[in-house]
Order: sequence, then C-alpha cells, then structure tokens
Amino acid sequence: KGGKKMIQKLEQRVRELEMELASEQRRHGETQKNMRKADRRVKELAFQSDEDRKNQERLQELVDKLQDKIKSYKRQVEEAEETAAVNLAKYRKVQTELEDAEERADTAEGTLQKLRAKNRSSVSVQRTSA
Repeated sequence: KGGKKMIQKLEQRVRELEMELASEQRRHGETQKNMRKADRRVKELAFQSDEDRKNQERLQELVDKLQDKIKSYKRQVEEAEETAAVNLAKYRKVQTELEDAEERADTAEGTLQKLRAKNRSSVSVQRTSA
C-alpha cells in the first residue's frame, strides 16, 4: 500500500517535472528564436552601418572635389576680373587719347580753315589791286 502511494507520488512528481521540462524547453526554444532574430538584426545594422560609412566617404570625396572646383572657378573669375579691369583701363586710355586726337584734329581743321580764308582774302585783295 505504502509503496503504491509512493509510486503514485513519484509518478506525479515525474509528470510535473516533465511538464516543467517541456515548458522550459519551449521557453528555451523561444529564447533561441529571439536570439537568432536579434543576431540577424545586429548583422543587418552592421551592414547598414558599413554602407552608411561608405556612402559618407563617397559624399565627402564628392564634396572635396566640388570644393576644389569652386576654388578653381573662383581663381578663374578673379583672373577674368583682373583681365577685364586691365582691358577697361586700356579702353579708357585709348578713348581719352581718341577724344584728345579728335579735339586736336578739330582745332587743326579750324586753324586750317582760318588760314585758307585768310589766304583767299589775301589772294583776292592782291587780284583786286592788280
């Protein structure tokens, strides 16, 4: 009698332990599944981080190249402005020289006309007196 009761108790204990084991195995399986999921996520994030770093490096190289181009363009603009300033100064100088030459030509032409008029009147006076 006592042995049967003991066996029943032990069998009950075995069933409880088996249920506990099954429950622990389910939890362990779920934990393993979550761990694999987390590992996959870590790998994805590491890959994305690496891609982001590569993109950042490419963008930085592009920024550097564009900044070099900007510097080059600024130099070209400065050189063009200097050339334009020199050419403008030359133009103004030549314009002033042209205006001076035209003024001298006008003065010379006026003087020539006066001399011709004087010469005509002198020739005409000589003809009338002759």
